[in-house]
Order: sequence, then C-alpha cells, then structure tokens
Amino acid sequence: MNLHSYIKQVNIRYNSGISGEHAYRTDLENLLRELVSGIEVTNEPEKVTDCGNPDFVITKEKVPIGYIEAKDVGSDLGSKEFKEQFDRYRKALDNLILTDYLHFQFVEHGKTVHEIRIGEIEGKSVKAAGKNFAEFENLIKNFCAFVGQTITSPAKLAEMMAAKARLLQNILERVITSDEKTRENTSYGSERQNL
Repeated sequence: MNLHSYIKQVNIRYNSGISGEHAYRTDLENLLRELVSGIEVTNEPEKVTDCGNPDFVITKEKVPIGYIEAKDVGSDLGSKEFKEQFDRYRKALDNLILTDYLHFQFVEHGKTVHEIRIGEIEGKSVKAAGKNFAEFENLIKNFCAFVGQTITSPAKLAEMMAAKARLLQNILERVITSDEKTRENTSYGSERQNL
C-alpha cells in the first residue's frame, strides 16, 4: 500500500462515520510494511514494555526498534486526555511515534524531533498532503533504522536505571491509589491467599 492508497482508505473509513481508532490500524500496518522491508509490525503487542503497551511495536530480527501509539483520526495529540499516557511513553521509550493516522510526531529519547501531516480533514473528508509524502517516507525509514543507545559508562547506566526506577515508582503509586479507591488488594500475595 503506497501513501496515496493509504489516504484513500483512511478517507473511506472516515467517511463511513462509524470507524474508530482501531479501524485504521491494518491500513497503517500495511503502509509500514510497504515502506520499509525487513521489519515486523505487531499490532496490539502484549508485555513488550514496562510502561504499558503501545498500539504497535516494530521489530527487526525480533529486536524492538520502535513503538507507535495511535489515536482516532482527528484527535488532538496535544490533548490533556492523552498527556499522562504520552508522557509515560516519552520517558520510557527511546524511539516512538504518536499519531492520529494523519499527523505523526516522531519522538527520540523523550523529545519530539519531527512532526509531519500526510493528510488533513476537510469537512467530512480526508485530503492528502502529497507535498509531505517523500519526507514522511524518509522519516519512517529513519525511524525503522533506529539503533538504541549503547551504555558506555557507569554514569549513563545509573541515569538510565534511575529513569526506569522513577517510572516503576509512578506505576506502583497508581496501582496503590487505585486499590485504595476501589478498596481492593491486587497484590500477588493476597491473590494466592484467596485461591
């Protein structure tokens, strides 16, 4: 599937009036496979990160090289609704795309390094932003060629481990807060006692 076909398909689904976030995933997956050879695209991966599960993981020779979190077409990627999730992913994932299937934000090491639109919503239709297609293809190829950091010093290792510890602390705080609000105990020990 090339970019013209992709936008055409997104437009068809968008025009149906009944398509939600998940409806466009196969189209994006097919586009990625067409643009970059030698990668595997997994939709709805399980247990691939310690910060949640982004919608897609891109692997090369079974090694994760990038992640994609997709929201419904026309979603505001800067919305407060997504802030907590996006911030969590930004902190934990070195190579990430945030998208609404038309607007793509490329994030490396927590910072947005590129933003591009390959389509715009005009009325009830999606129109191609063809002038951006070549640049988008290059950005996707660069995204899929990402090589993670090599740890070269004890200081760098300590910095990375501290970031992971803060992430784990945030996750545990949310679980404990949730338990307190729902008056449940989701600890492993209590589950075993109840068996």
